[in-house]
Amino acid sequence: MGDDTAAIAEYWDAAAPTFDDEPDHGLRDERTRTAWMRLLRTWMPPCPVDVLDVGCGTGSLSLLLAQTGHRVTGVDLASGMVSQAHEKLKAAGLPGRFLVGDAAAPPTGGEVFDVVLSRHLVWTLPDPEAALREWVKRLRPGGQLVLIEGRWRESGQRGTPYVSGAEFLPWNGGIGAHDLAAAVRPLVADLRIEPLSAHADLWGAPVTDERYALIARLSESRV
Repeated sequence: MGDDTAAIAEYWDAAAPTFDDEPDHGLRDERTRTAWMRLLRTWMPPCPVDVLDVGCGTGSLSLLLAQTGHRVTGVDLASGMVSQAHEKLKAAGLPGRFLVGDAAAPPTGGEVFDVVLSRHLVWTLPDPEAALREWVKRLRPGGQLVLIEGRWRESGQRGTPYVSGAEFLPWNGGIGAHDLAAAVRPLVADLRIEPLSAHADLWGAPVTDERYALIARLSESRV
């Protein structure tokens, strides 16, 4: 697929108007929203911190984080997604910064964060392992990397074809917990996997594919 970011951005811009129709995207149902809020609270530090939401989409998780007092910066390649995220937090009367840019190399300069959060993103990246290294660089010592991932059917198999060449993406269709842990482990001090497939409330309905969260922590001091 090369570096055809324009085609990728165009795809997600086209998806933006209906993106929140999926229960786990828009979090419009109270049960689904509450389930995600409960999980985020277990993954985030108890005090308000700086969170970088890479591939933030329409900002549904950013909104939940802002509601609990965290300072959120969201990045997404699609301007349509970023616009919706901005309006979502504005409507709620909550602060949040949203930037159009490559989630694999967020346009945040030399800023560092306490948490980098990514949900359902790595399968879309031309070089996901490079992205993981970049995200770790954006963390403060002792910071956390939270990846919500899984193995699922690629978007085109659900009716709307993804961009040309998507079948050649390294992690097309997602990545299993064992393999993602192997890619992340050399970059962090420790990590754990939390299976999520059995929690139907998160997805709006029961699912049968592999879904999980990987929560990793950096060392308190960089070598």
